[in-house]
Amino acid sequence: ASAFLGTSPIRQFAENWTMERILSTAEKAVTFAVDNDIPVMFVTEDTTRSKPDEIKQVYTRAIELGADRICVCDTCGHVTPNGVRQLLTFIQDEVIPDAGVKRRDIEVNWHGHQDRGLGVANNLAAVEAGADVIHGTALGVGERSGNAPLDQTLVNLSLMGVIDNDLTLLAEYMEKAHEYIEVALPRNYPVFGADAFETGTGVHASAVIKAMKKGDNWLADRVYSGVPAADFGLEQVIRIGHMSGRSNITYWLEKNGYDVNDELVAHLFDVAKSQRRLMEDKEVHAAISAFQAE
Repeated sequence: ASAFLGTSPIRQFAENWTMERILSTAEKAVTFAVDNDIPVMFVTEDTTRSKPDEIKQVYTRAIELGADRICVCDTCGHVTPNGVRQLLTFIQDEVIPDAGVKRRDIEVNWHGHQDRGLGVANNLAAVEAGADVIHGTALGVGERSGNAPLDQTLVNLSLMGVIDNDLTLLAEYMEKAHEYIEVALPRNYPVFGADAFETGTGVHASAVIKAMKKGDNWLADRVYSGVPAADFGLEQVIRIGHMSGRSNITYWLEKNGYDVNDELVAHLFDVAKSQRRLMEDKEVHAAISAFQAE
């Protein structure tokens, strides 16, 4: 069970709470859970805006009464990565030992929000600072600007070598989350947006295509991408647009089963230059059909 209670001065003022009342409520909740053999995690809401001495009081009491898990919360998305590191260091080096237990006996959770766009950065800082469990949600769904995105957290932990999980089904999970919870998945969403691994720029595409023609998919996945698409069940995509070179067009035609000839390439090059964006595949097919019908 999670027993949570706000501890920040702003919450205390809004609710007319005193620390005596907060401690009493915490004691009752944790004691009830322990007496009924319910594993309990004690959660301080708005931890990042709470006073250190008051955090220490309430966590110490909860641990003394039998809570073996605690959750440190950035409920309002207030903290920065440096603040995360300092707060978790304080809790692990001072609060837990002073409660009379060893650090390894207490599971430390970190729960972050996105109000300042720092959810993922704060999650990574929490990992670096020694938190045992990091919270997140698919697509960062949550109250206000949302919770820390679970998907982006996993991607970064994998790239940092912190975890070695197989994440090749993560893209499918994201599509299902997008479908079922009806939260937008923007085209430029990191890693899992439709545009994440697309390139239409001639210089970029040319380098990717050269790597592909070498049969070096590892290189193709990295020459113009900081995230290897294959690690997450995805692939590099070459598109045609106003900044494309002829190599984009030739590659696209070959990949889609068309015979490549200079006239068709020149026609598509002219069509692409008249666009203000990347062409959808169906638009390229239509342009080819129109050309062949002439």
